[in-house]
Amino acid sequence: MGRAVTATLLKRRNGGGTAAARRVGRARRHFRVRKHLGGTAERPRLVVTRSLRHIAAQIVDDTQGRTLVSASTLDSSIRGTDGAKSDQARKVGALLADRAKAAGLSKVVFDRGGNQYAGRVAALAEAAREAGLEF
Repeated sequence: MGRAVTATLLKRRNGGGTAAARRVGRARRHFRVRKHLGGTAERPRLVVTRSLRHIAAQIVDDTQGRTLVSASTLDSSIRGTDGAKSDQARKVGALLADRAKAAGLSKVVFDRGGNQYAGRVAALAEAAREAGLEF
């Protein structure tokens, strides 16, 4: 079994620099959030992953370690659309909620992934709520 990745190990691997400090800080926040969050079969975890250009979200059952539903800006239905990144995040949230309903899911636990609950992350969450997901 391999060693668990911690924020300290990330800090050692990535060296100095502003980008590395941001990456380590985000990883530290994500570890801290994940200590208290977990997805079950009744209430799986909605995970948000954000990059500079794209945003992705997936609903995960942590007891089985399976992804139940996913959506991202790389999906064919969203990929070619124009608009701001926040608008695309709203489309991802609505698409994820529609797919979750089709899979029989209505309640989830929101995992912001160490990101601030603002901007694109908040837009995705609000769109998923409006489309019928409860969290």
